[in-house]
Amino acid sequence: MHLSPALRKAYTQDTLSALEAQRLAQFIAWGPVVFQASRAIVRLGILSCLSDSKDGLTREEIVQQTGLSDYAVRCLLEASLSIGTILADPVSERYTLSKTGWFLLNDRSTRVNLDFNHDVNYEGWFHLEQSLLNGSPEGLKHFGDWSTIYEGLSSLPPQVQQSWFGFDHFYSDSAFPEALHIVFDEHHVRSLYDVGGNTGKWALRCVNYCPSAEVTVLDLPQQITLMQQTISHQPGAERIQGYAINLLDAHAVFPLRKDGLDAIWMSQFLDCFSMDEIVTILLRARQAMHQHTRLFIMETLWDRQKYETAAFCLTMTSLYFTALANGNSKIYHTEDMQYCLEKAGLEIERIYDHLGLGHSIIVCKVSN
Repeated sequence: MHLSPALRKAYTQDTLSALEAQRLAQFIAWGPVVFQASRAIVRLGILSCLSDSKDGLTREEIVQQTGLSDYAVRCLLEASLSIGTILADPVSERYTLSKTGWFLLNDRSTRVNLDFNHDVNYEGWFHLEQSLLNGSPEGLKHFGDWSTIYEGLSSLPPQVQQSWFGFDHFYSDSAFPEALHIVFDEHHVRSLYDVGGNTGKWALRCVNYCPSAEVTVLDLPQQITLMQQTISHQPGAERIQGYAINLLDAHAVFPLRKDGLDAIWMSQFLDCFSMDEIVTILLRARQAMHQHTRLFIMETLWDRQKYETAAFCLTMTSLYFTALANGNSKIYHTEDMQYCLEKAGLEIERIYDHLGLGHSIIVCKVSN
């Protein structure tokens, strides 16, 4: 199994003492309330008050500044001491922010994940076991009667949509500047299919980065409508076309470009499908390619992460796909992607690592 150096160090040996291991086990058992208490202490302003104070605050001062009851403040402070997000001075009885509390309050990635898990996933996690057994997203049912979350994105409650797109865009956007350079400067792409293009955000970045680029977004009919509304009147929008396609329909072919196609782009897309489904998608992508066409797959492959924290977030994200997204996909390992590509008659030409917040770009060509 391929593992980056950081993951090899973290995942191949047990370094905790018995007491540390027991505490971690208890932390897991109380995980739901750890999450909600930590979210509450952020949302109710206690961590912000502590962050703004020079020498910390007493409980009475926190009550005064937040307007919360003494009971609410006491409960959250005591829980947060055990969680590790705040510290206490037993002499002055003042509370201060810990390093973990600072990250909970200020780290954008943590805040995006917090909102995503609360608004999108939290109720669905209750059905994780059933989803694993059935191979279907049983946790999605409390939002609507869809087979995948993608069919219902445009119908989700506004706050859920905001947190979903906030999560999706935060991670992909971080890699866009480097990705644009790779695609348009290193590989000189001018015609590109953006498969699973969603709201057209990447397509707009492409046409604004390269004045001669032409992009066709391939996605579900409802997503194409949303994309066209989103990009309307934006600079370069006239060089973006939409092509409605159900990518899960094995008979739905990619359009053929008469003057040849430079590239096919798939960003955070293949992780939305099972490996069998990925192979069918790649087979149809291959039919639209010639020997000079390159397929760019940008994914957060968990085994290639520079830091273990990133791998942790990614392997947890896999279970979102299980319980809510579709029931059968995940964040993949490099060897999984290589298997699918070879089955589809494609081969890896190069892999770019550590783009943005842990993305990799796999550049593929048609096998000889």
